[in-house]
Amino acid sequence: MTDRETIVSRLSMLRAEMKRAGIDVYLMTTSDCHASEYVGDRFKVVEYFTGCTSDNVVLVIDATGAYLWTDGRYFISAQGELEGTGVRLMRSGEKGVPTVGKFLQDTLHDGMVLGFDGRCVNADTGAGYRRIAASRHCRIEGRADLPSKIWIDRPNLPQNPVTILPDSLAGESFESKLDKVREKFLEAGASYLFLSKLDDIMWLTNLRGRDIQCNPVALSYALIGRSTFDLFIQDEVVTDTLSLWAREKRIKLHDYHDLYDYLQDYHFEGPVMVCNSATNDSLVHLLREKTQVINHQNPTEMLKAVKNAVEIENSKKFYLLDSAQVCRFIYRIKKAVAAGEDVTEISAAANIDALRAEIPGFMELSFPTISAFGANAAMAHYAPTEESCSRVDAPGMLLVDSGGQYMGATTDETRTIVFGEVSQKMKRDFTLVAVSNLALMNAVFAKGTTGTQLDAIAREPLARYGLDFNHGTGHGIGYILNVHEGPQRIGRPRRNAEDPAMEAGMITSDEPGIYREGEYGIRTESITLCVPAATTEFGEFLKFEPLTYIPIDLDAIDPAYMTDTDLLRLNEYHAMVREKISPLLDGEERAWLEEATRPVSRV
Repeated sequence: MTDRETIVSRLSMLRAEMKRAGIDVYLMTTSDCHASEYVGDRFKVVEYFTGCTSDNVVLVIDATGAYLWTDGRYFISAQGELEGTGVRLMRSGEKGVPTVGKFLQDTLHDGMVLGFDGRCVNADTGAGYRRIAASRHCRIEGRADLPSKIWIDRPNLPQNPVTILPDSLAGESFESKLDKVREKFLEAGASYLFLSKLDDIMWLTNLRGRDIQCNPVALSYALIGRSTFDLFIQDEVVTDTLSLWAREKRIKLHDYHDLYDYLQDYHFEGPVMVCNSATNDSLVHLLREKTQVINHQNPTEMLKAVKNAVEIENSKKFYLLDSAQVCRFIYRIKKAVAAGEDVTEISAAANIDALRAEIPGFMELSFPTISAFGANAAMAHYAPTEESCSRVDAPGMLLVDSGGQYMGATTDETRTIVFGEVSQKMKRDFTLVAVSNLALMNAVFAKGTTGTQLDAIAREPLARYGLDFNHGTGHGIGYILNVHEGPQRIGRPRRNAEDPAMEAGMITSDEPGIYREGEYGIRTESITLCVPAATTEFGEFLKFEPLTYIPIDLDAIDPAYMTDTDLLRLNEYHAMVREKISPLLDGEERAWLEEATRPVSRV
């Protein structure tokens, strides 16, 4: 953790650079040149200047203040990290807290200059900033990379080997995917498609990399024409095997760093399709200087979201293996805590990480394991450190959110584990979260239903008791790719956000929770596959099939807060867990699973 004095000093140096550059207000994001959610170390500029490790952050600095916006997942952790730095936490969505746009409208005035690095701001957001600046008679400096002038030892871009997935593992050839993608952008009136989003490029090419921790992606761009495919990737990672593959696929390889010069000199013979929300501001402006730009969702997004038969089969296989290891972990940690052994959040995370690594085909984690005990679990994305690590003991609850990258799946699973006799309030909250999780898992809905419509199903059991959670209910999950994948999502409506209908073949999380600051946090996350339910004279209907088979801890289930339907759903889910996981366990572990999934009744 960076000390407070260092943060204050860095912000002072940044203001000095702003003054030299003639910039009155400077803005930073936690994104990279590809509008990525998770980024490499080189792009952690917000963390460097504030000490805040949250994702989805915007930092605004002016001559006298620094203001950091983040969402409800990080309010508690960000508050602690920012204390004493002089950076003010702006709790996005909270009453009385202005949006970044409203803040800029109120701060900027005639003749001022707003600066940012346009490579790390997506084009949609950049356009919004430009409109605000114009309305306030201000100027934009969108090529201001001020952090590099201060961050002298800023990390270089990673250069890691690239893997080519065989068609038998990808489930579809590059050529077949390319034909579908070309058909989509040509139908929309474009002659080219420009891709900047890393997981879209990886899905389309059947390549995988390791340039971002826990995300099997390689830094790259792609320009696709009617009969051409230009791939920009770092020369240092291009092997003879990759070069041969590219020639066979009629892909022309270029150095990653040559992209801007190449586009500047390129002769476009028609419009280019670009997704402004997934492409950086600098690139879109360059393309607009060269040709007509059609802003459109990447056609790769929906194609990638609906998994093919091979992807589904492999995901089912690895989720079973993954679930079995989580069951082993729960059994072992409950036994260890009951025996009085010294268990900490860090040792618990190391234990489950090691169990996952035993699964054949394991590559790496799909995100750093969240292991949070007691009050720490109230921070939805808490990460234990040696300084903040808590001991796991009874009574209490440990929230563990973890997953793996395998040669055949990307997993993500959360269970809250109960130790000893917890309070009645904890039991009520735990039970209602379980009811919410099972309600969504058992939803049956008409084809065409969107994630924002489904969100109410999960929140309703909590709302009856005046409870809620401040994050989305579900996100799409990649296949040997990013653990967070769109375009589907289950959550409240978001301004200007896509809200596509759920489709059979989509894999989505189901993760309601309750978080009580200073007390505890509870989340139950199961991953589901959208499948056909029925076709009648009234149309087609869909439902969810669980991929996660891990018990919901009965030590905190109180049937008083459950209807007969809720009890039936819990018992049916646990019967499936017993059936599928028991054959993968032995001895005491299997006996524990039998007890952990015993039928629950009101008596």
